[in-house]
Amino acid sequence: MAFNYDKYLRLEKMPTLWCWGCGDGVILKALIRAIDKMGWSKDDVCIVSGIGCSGRTSSYVDFNTVHTTHGRTVAYATGIKMANPDKHVICVAGDGDALAIGGNHTIHGARRNIDINFIVINNFIYGLTNSQTSPTTPQGMWTVSQKVGNIDPTFDACKLAIASGASFVGRETVLDPKKIEKLFINGFKHKGFSFFDIMSNCHVNLGRKNQMANAMENLDWIDQMTIPKTKYEKLSDEEKLNKFPTGILKQDESAREYCDMYQDVIDAHQGKRKKITQDEFKKKI
Repeated sequence: MAFNYDKYLRLEKMPTLWCWGCGDGVILKALIRAIDKMGWSKDDVCIVSGIGCSGRTSSYVDFNTVHTTHGRTVAYATGIKMANPDKHVICVAGDGDALAIGGNHTIHGARRNIDINFIVINNFIYGLTNSQTSPTTPQGMWTVSQKVGNIDPTFDACKLAIASGASFVGRETVLDPKKIEKLFINGFKHKGFSFFDIMSNCHVNLGRKNQMANAMENLDWIDQMTIPKTKYEKLSDEEKLNKFPTGILKQDESAREYCDMYQDVIDAHQGKRKKITQDEFKKKI
């Protein structure tokens, strides 16, 4: 029996405005299937999105939704989660939104380990605003802002999330929607900051301007530079260059979640418990 997406979509918004062949729709479907398998009520889910092609995600789904300002998805989501710690908060942002103007918020969301699920749709370009260089644009590629080739080093989003303290970090590509769905489910079950780097194609504003004439050529390029984590770990340092491991890259169930620690602070101020000592915090980190 075919999966019924309709109950999770705002059908009056269909069809989407995404370009034909865009990976955003693949990610949207994987997200819906993962939420359905979690058994979450639509009233208990809040989708927060930013600006860009990925920002349209919140317009298409029938949950509590917030369409925020550029780069502020994690900041808005933090406020929503702290006011409603029992709800499931999911951020969706592009690579520029999450790692450039919003990079600071991404770092501190991960550092606090607040229970937010942060989906970064990484298509290596500022797609909606017409092809400017993003933090993940590979060196040498043409962009409208670096027409002789991008000179900036390519940014590894997962390494940033791990270094910043996110307790769950994973990466998949739109070439395998089932793996995306499985990664989402694992991250949704995790209590803490879950970071998903989902590599996607933008064949219109990146691909066809860099010798990838259609969606399939753009996807083949992504396939060539990604490799499952188990295989990646067996490569030499030289072989790992320009390769990105996929799968669950970090999962720490021992790290304390920020809302839980904040509740300790509230209880201490209300006299429900003693002041939290430094040693007590150290045991919980």
